[in-house]
Amino acid sequence: MPANRGAEGVYTMATILIIDDDPQVCDLLKQVLEDEGYAVVTAANGQEGLTRYRAHPADLIVLDILMPEKEGLETILDLRREFPQVNIIAMSGGNERAKLNLLDLARRLGARHTLHKPFQLQDFTAMVQRALG
Repeated sequence: MPANRGAEGVYTMATILIIDDDPQVCDLLKQVLEDEGYAVVTAANGQEGLTRYRAHPADLIVLDILMPEKEGLETILDLRREFPQVNIIAMSGGNERAKLNLLDLARRLGARHTLHKPFQLQDFTAMVQRALG
C-alpha cells in the first residue's frame, strides 16, 4: 500500500487530487489509483481543485491543462504561489505540437512531471509512483 511518513513518523496512505473536466477520465484514474492503494479526491476544474487542495492538501496533484473556468496553467501558477512545494503532474491531449508546447510550459511553471494524453495506464501509475518517490 503506498504510504508517506507523517510528521510524527507514522505512515499514512498517500492522497492524490485529480483535476480534470472529463468525468470519464477522473473516474478511470481514480479507480486505477484506488486499486493501487491511494486515497483519491477529484475536482472538475482548477478553481474546484484549488478549493479542495486548500481544505485538504494532497501529496500529489494530477491535472489537465485544458479545462473550463480555471485552466491548468493558471492553476499551476496559483498552486505554486500559495504552496511552493506542491507536487504536480500535468497532462494534456490535443494535437501533438500544441500538447508538447503546453506541457513544456506547464513544466516551466512548476509541474514536476508531464504526461501526454492518451497514455497507457501502467505509464501513468509508474509516473505517480516516481512523483511520490
